[in-house]
Amino acid sequence: MPPRILKHGISESEALIADKKVQETVAQMLDEIRARGDAAVRDFSQRLDGWNPAEFRLSQAQIDALIDSLPAQTVADIQFAQAQVRRFAEVQRAALQDVEVETLPGVFLGHKNIPVGSVGCYVPGGRYPMVASAHMSIVTARVAGVDRIIACTPPIRGEMPAATVAAMHLGGADEIYLLGGVQALAAMSFGTESIAPVDMLVGPGNAYVAEAKRQLFGVVGIDLLAGPTEVLILADESADAEMVATDLLGQAEHGPTSPAILITTSERLARETLIEVGRQLEDLPTADLAGNAWQDYGQIILVDDDAEMVAAADQVAAEHVQVLTREPSYFLARMRNYGALFLGPETNVAYGDKVIGTNHTLPTKRAARYTGGLWVGKFIKTVTYQRVSADATVAIGEIGARLCRVEGFEGHARQCDLRVRRYQ
Repeated sequence: MPPRILKHGISESEALIADKKVQETVAQMLDEIRARGDAAVRDFSQRLDGWNPAEFRLSQAQIDALIDSLPAQTVADIQFAQAQVRRFAEVQRAALQDVEVETLPGVFLGHKNIPVGSVGCYVPGGRYPMVASAHMSIVTARVAGVDRIIACTPPIRGEMPAATVAAMHLGGADEIYLLGGVQALAAMSFGTESIAPVDMLVGPGNAYVAEAKRQLFGVVGIDLLAGPTEVLILADESADAEMVATDLLGQAEHGPTSPAILITTSERLARETLIEVGRQLEDLPTADLAGNAWQDYGQIILVDDDAEMVAAADQVAAEHVQVLTREPSYFLARMRNYGALFLGPETNVAYGDKVIGTNHTLPTKRAARYTGGLWVGKFIKTVTYQRVSADATVAIGEIGARLCRVEGFEGHARQCDLRVRRYQ
């Protein structure tokens, strides 16, 4: 029996219309910022964030004052979370080894892992100060060995987000700008009179941020398209509706376009979850966002067994996948398409988002079919080199010349011929 959808989200055509409007808005903004530089950046910052300071870059005195304004416990907690991210990133970096091998006598091939030169890290703001995003991008880039790391975050209701700035500074950012959205990404990519351009953009954000990264790819590198957050929960009859509803709404509160999906083999759990979501929305402080997200993007899908659950989950290819089943290891062994797995009721997406040490910048909109999330390797270019001895170039050159002529590349063939003549 095919999966049954007990609760639908908005239609694909409605989503495409919304995406088209975002694409057009972003394209117009990028064109204006490319043409007018700092002046356009300032106009958009004033219009969209109500923010028009003398300088967007924070001075060391401003950074110090913001950190000093925080409770000592908050600073300690930020440092703890960054230590977890740093430790895991260091293990990942150690797994990236330079190699060299002699494939034939006198033919040496190798690769080197070279950090990207400069990176712009976007740390979202808006309604919430996304402190943890600073750890994920800045700390990881620093472990990778990036030379220049700049970071942008928007003001929140006209104020400097002290905890976010503290995380940026403690994480190792070289330059910190209070600048948000498309204008921040464009300034870091194109460069302006006051901001030198970077080689790569990283970090999550809303639909406009994700679309700006998509349109800027090629001008700069990007980590991945990490747009509005997604959660998929896989659950069987062993799960309870309170936990399922809590974990769905815990991600839906990110914003009104955040998908929250339940795939389950238990119709009882599905129906209890519908009731429990409604109950929890009655007293959830972020119910305005979570409720809209659940209404428009929430889904409940009923399947027959664990194998169908895997198939349906791989089709969704969600950013976060939480497994609330009797045998979570079954899904770890079989699933292919996800940003991050959270196995068993003892863990949850909030741990990964904030504190546990894995990176929370993850693929959305089914990009998990072809990419993983942000990690230290995203900041590394694996480049190759070749070295050939005189004897080897004679043997290789003769074969190479023949293969070049098969394709009609006479100029290529003559490069090979020259080495044969010179070194035989």
